[in-house]
This record gives sequence, C-alpha cells and structure tokens, in this order.
Amino acid sequence: MSTLRDVLETHVRNGSVPGAVGLVARGDRVDVQAVGSADTGGTPLAPDSIFRIASLTKPITAAAAMMLIQDGRIGLEDPVAPWLPELASPVVVRTPGSPVDDVVPAVRPITVFDLLTFRAGYGFPSDFSLPAVAPLFSELKQAPPQPQAVPAPDTWMATLSRIPLLYQPGESWLYNACSDILGVLITRASGQSLPEFLAERLFEPLGMTDTGFAVPAQKLDRFTSYYRAGEAGDLALVDAPDGQWSRMPDFPSAAGGLVSTADDWYAFGRMLLAGGTVGGRALLTPESVRQMTTDHLTPAQRKASGLFTEGQGWGFGGSVDVERTDPWNVPGRYGWVGGTGTAAHIIPATGTVAVMLSQVEMAGPKPPLTMRDFWRHVAGE
Repeated sequence: MSTLRDVLETHVRNGSVPGAVGLVARGDRVDVQAVGSADTGGTPLAPDSIFRIASLTKPITAAAAMMLIQDGRIGLEDPVAPWLPELASPVVVRTPGSPVDDVVPAVRPITVFDLLTFRAGYGFPSDFSLPAVAPLFSELKQAPPQPQAVPAPDTWMATLSRIPLLYQPGESWLYNACSDILGVLITRASGQSLPEFLAERLFEPLGMTDTGFAVPAQKLDRFTSYYRAGEAGDLALVDAPDGQWSRMPDFPSAAGGLVSTADDWYAFGRMLLAGGTVGGRALLTPESVRQMTTDHLTPAQRKASGLFTEGQGWGFGGSVDVERTDPWNVPGRYGWVGGTGTAAHIIPATGTVAVMLSQVEMAGPKPPLTMRDFWRHVAGE
C-alpha cells in the first residue's frame, strides 16, 4: 500500500500540482505530510501552510447556523424573511428554461431548513446555460472565489432580491448560493459580522488560529499561491499571497471564502466526530451534528443534482455517503471538496478525519491531484 507521502509526491512529480498537504487521522494516530512547493517558484510547503479552502467553508457555515438554532435565535422551520426581508416575496421562473422575466410567485416562504439543505431555489443546477443562472455569475459573482469583487452583504442581498428562483422552495437541490445567503442570515441574526461570529464561536474554542477570511501580513510567508491549469497542463497564476486574500473582503463568503490549514480543519472535523464537543465543552449538540451529517435529499433530488457521485446525498453544508459504491464511499462519510484543490471529510464508522489541500483548481482539461487517489489511501487500498 502506498504511503500518504507517496500519493502526494506522485502528483507533484507529474506537474499537476506544485505541492500538497495531506492529513489522515484515525483516533489518536495522525499522519500529516507536506510535499512540494507553495508556488511554482519552489518555496517549500510545510504542514502549517495556509490554503484557500473554497467550499470546505460550507460545513463550517452550517455549524455556525446550528449554533444559532441551539441558541434559540432562529429555528429550522422558520421563514427567513424576518432576517432577510429581501426574500419575503420571492418569485420563481415559470420553468427552469424560462426567461428571467417570466415568473410566478413562490408557493411558500423560504425557510432556514431550505438554506441548510440547498433547496431554497437559488444556486447552480447541472445546466449552467439556463437564463436564471446567468445573473448568479454576472451580478452575484458566484464563480470561483474572488473576494474583492463581491459587494457588501446589504448590496448583495438587494441584487439577489431581483433575481428569480430557479425552482420552488424545497423542490430541487442547487449548489453554492444558499451558503452565502446563510452567511448573511447568521450576521443579521447574531448581530455580529460573520468573521466575528465564526472566530468567537468556532475558531477560538477549536484553536483554529490560521482560519479566516483574510491572511494577516505576518502570516503571508505561509500562504500558498493559487493556480488554474491550462490546456497544455501549464499552471497560470490566479492569485498570489499578497492578492485578494491579503485584506478583509466587503463580503466574507460563507460559501467559499475561508483560508485554513490541514490542522485547523482537522480540529473542526475532530469536534464533529466527538458529537460537537471539544475539551469537555459542547459547541454543538449531538443532535445538531446528526442533522448536519444526515442526508436530507430525496433520491430524485440526488439524481437531478448532476454533482454527486453515485451513493452520495447532502446534509447541511456537506455531502453524505448513503451507500457503499467504492471502498472509500463509506455510509455516513461527511464533508466536501473545494474548487481550489481541497478536500476534507470525517468517517464516523472508522473515527477518521481526512484532509487534503493543494492549490490548483479542480476544473480544467488536466485534472490536478485526484480525490480518488487520496481516498484510496484513506480506505487502505
């Protein structure tokens, strides 16, 4: 069986990524490996190198929302309108392919549960050419992370209110946008900014000292560069350490804006494995963790999503394996992948936390470090 270092080194040698940090923990045994460079210039990676974790932000956002539910400030079945009045009277395109001005009223309000399960009616379907999807890119900047290009939350929500839903609330699973909407709800319901709330309620108790929406100047030497693969397999620089994440954005994206380290996300995953507890302190209740890590989609919604692999569903902020289809698809495995070349999951059945961080977008003609190779190692193949 290949070692974790072998798996990572294979992809560094073939040029698909400059470097990668992998962490696999089973119980008290932790294997963490840093291979390659933080950039194409050869700066060595270290276990504490900082990466843009993109959609690995989503499970953290879901946990923050569950804290507000535990506090009694919001409820799962509550309509979101008291906190998000911009969504008090949503309209829906008549059919998914209809023009954005051919709309009907929503048949019911959008709820907190709709946002957590990504079934509020906003987001990406499998077909990006649908007319109601275009404004998500052009007006809301729901594309690969670009934190300095997105307007402040109130302006963003005003824009969102003019975009129709693609489906009726509760009808279909759609990717990404619901996490960003949930981030605004967390801000308004808590009375704190999203960075403040996450720092106080999650990052500080868990010791996630390198996680946030920007990298301070004194840590930029540990921050990796971010690349996109070209047609010939060449790597084009998208963002340098002193780029978009070097200062706090106006809109801290709850869908994909965080930076973090392997050890920080491990602390979050370990807390979930422990039923929401760290050091004897309960951050989440076992019931909150159960709801986060339980599939809430119908079989038809899973099939129509176009995003999941066979045997995968969706909990709150992350996917949940619902059946074994490969050795690494273990029922109950919860977590997600980030478009910047990252992945993090927990496997309750084996007490495993697995984190893989690299710095090349997963999309493109030449795939970067594959999740399949990493998960074969995690499964012991």
